[in-house]
Amino acid sequence: MVRAVTADGTISPTPATIAFTILPPLWQRWWFVGLVTLLVGLTAIGIVRNRVARLIELERVRTRIAADLHDDIGSGLSRIAILSEVARRQVSADTPVGEPLSVIAGASRDLVDSMSDIVWAINPNKDQLRDLVQRMRRFASDLFTARQIEFRFRAPGEEQPLRIGADVRRQVFLIFKEAVNNIARHSVCTEVEIELRIERGWLALRLEDNGPGFRPRADKRGARTIEHEARAESLGGELQIVSDQGKGTEVLLRVPLAAKMSHRDGRLR
Repeated sequence: MVRAVTADGTISPTPATIAFTILPPLWQRWWFVGLVTLLVGLTAIGIVRNRVARLIELERVRTRIAADLHDDIGSGLSRIAILSEVARRQVSADTPVGEPLSVIAGASRDLVDSMSDIVWAINPNKDQLRDLVQRMRRFASDLFTARQIEFRFRAPGEEQPLRIGADVRRQVFLIFKEAVNNIARHSVCTEVEIELRIERGWLALRLEDNGPGFRPRADKRGARTIEHEARAESLGGELQIVSDQGKGTEVLLRVPLAAKMSHRDGRLR
């Protein structure tokens, strides 16, 4: 509003007026906000679709690797094992080549078993809890039955659709496999109890035998024991071996279902 003042001090009775509007900044205008929201939404959709596509491609790569290992390397190792066994039987143990052929046959069989474990671990069709339980139960049954050891295997809720990553499955199975081998070879037991549970996002495994037991010493741990303790720790879990003379041996493993977790949840129960 403007008023005019004459030289003698007379003020105009009616002020002059002009109306104008101050526009908001560019980033506060409705069309700009809408455009930014649309771009953020499209970016988020693109990121999610790209992640899903990468996961699908990773599943396909795992499937191809598993098939290639099984078809090519696995069949080749099996052929070496069979031929070595045939050659070993055709020569006597006293001949110079008898012992090397036995070593080759044994190493080939071990490689075939290791290859089978690798193929199973990376196969995306074996990512369920029931697949891990089935493989563990089959391995324990084969070994304990051959040694005439009775065993009980309990896995509550094994049929629930729970997905377990390849790294967790492989490491847990290798630790379980070593524990079963040690029990069968060294425990002098007649009964074994195995229990696998899922507790609040953690996988808990317990193996207990009725053998004479032993007194473990921290400075006498074997290289394999240290290796499997490191496997458990790499998953953010813990491995314990509890034993005493006349009281049998108990192996306790507890790991998170999500690998590479840094925190630890106390001691095993």
